[in-house]
Amino acid sequence: MLTTTEQIHALAPFTGHVGVQFTEIGPDRVVATLEVAEHRSTVGGSLHGGAQMTLADSAAAVLATVNLPAGATGTVTIDSSTHFLGAARAGLVTATARTLHVGRSTIVLEVDLTAESGKLIARTTQVQAVLTST
Repeated sequence: MLTTTEQIHALAPFTGHVGVQFTEIGPDRVVATLEVAEHRSTVGGSLHGGAQMTLADSAAAVLATVNLPAGATGTVTIDSSTHFLGAARAGLVTATARTLHVGRSTIVLEVDLTAESGKLIARTTQVQAVLTST
């Protein structure tokens, strides 16, 4: 079972490359963070929407992986919708992923992104296809 940021970075190197850190990993929720930095920002100085989506997708993928049904080999995102509600210009952005549905062929997740102030800045709903070896 995945329990550390290092394990996730080894399994999914892109998460490490972009700076995603995991602070809670469990079957009910995954919490991950990404620091607002100049190289992740828009012209206006807020965390880029692509960086927000990367953070949300990373947290959702780990939560889906933790909840894989017996016989599954992994997951892949097949649908993702993000509603941007605000901006983060400094500090850490936190992604909190929760499962909405765990089935044999799909896992549906919701991820809230909050600024360090606690303000909700985005919400992502995502569907992950469950992969099997057959």
